[in-house]
Amino acid sequence: MRVPSRIATSRVATLQFRYIAVSILLAVLFFAPLARAATPISQGYTTGDDVAIGSLVSLIPDSSDTVQAATVDNTNNLLGVVVSDNSSALVFGNGSSSEVQVATGGSMTVLASDINGDIKEGDQVTASPIAGVGMKVSTNAKVIGVAQADMTVTTEQTVDQNGTPTTVKLGSVPVLINVSYHYQTPERTLIPAAIQNIANAVAGRSVEPLPIILSAVIFIIMLVVVMIIIFSMIRSSIISVGRNPLSQSAVYRDVVQLSAVIIVIIAASIAAIYFILRTM
Repeated sequence: MRVPSRIATSRVATLQFRYIAVSILLAVLFFAPLARAATPISQGYTTGDDVAIGSLVSLIPDSSDTVQAATVDNTNNLLGVVVSDNSSALVFGNGSSSEVQVATGGSMTVLASDINGDIKEGDQVTASPIAGVGMKVSTNAKVIGVAQADMTVTTEQTVDQNGTPTTVKLGSVPVLINVSYHYQTPERTLIPAAIQNIANAVAGRSVEPLPIILSAVIFIIMLVVVMIIIFSMIRSSIISVGRNPLSQSAVYRDVVQLSAVIIVIIAASIAAIYFILRTM
């Protein structure tokens, strides 16, 4: 009777061992990606710029190991964030005297600004007009990653943005580094995208829905009036010529006059549409 008891005990121990082994394996599989994401791996790159820790850098075109401070002008070559040598779990150097360590993954603190508004948790961060400093993305652009918390402001600086002196808040924000392209989702409005683009091109700026709707109403009314005039002109010409073939000269005169009226109506409508889109 003892043999079966020992066999049962052995089976229970085996099952417990397998359960523990499977649990350890699942834990490793679950936490390994998190550990890799939190622990950056950096590589050495040569630079001619004086870049601070936390600066965004971009690869110089036609170069594989030289970087420069990232700005809006070189965002397409955005590479990573400058880190200190002791902040990475694994460091690869290139032996250059002007070497900086650049992390292309992991969670890092990044220099940031409020040029496009305060950076909040979950915002995508891209390069800004200030060299090496990030900002919240507001259009289609290459981004450095996603902010993991709200931006911490440490100072303010006056910069010349597009020829206008502007006071900008500077600070830092923790970012999960993942260089990728961000495509801005267009706002959903009643106006089709094609019409909105045409209106923006005419006005030279972003146009609100109301002026576009008013312009569309004017355009539709113009089409209706012009079509009615053309239909009436053709119908009356056919009837006049059918009743009196000698009245062709009078018919031609009426056609020219009505054509002039149509041109005036179209010109006035276009002018009104242009005025509404430019001023409203």
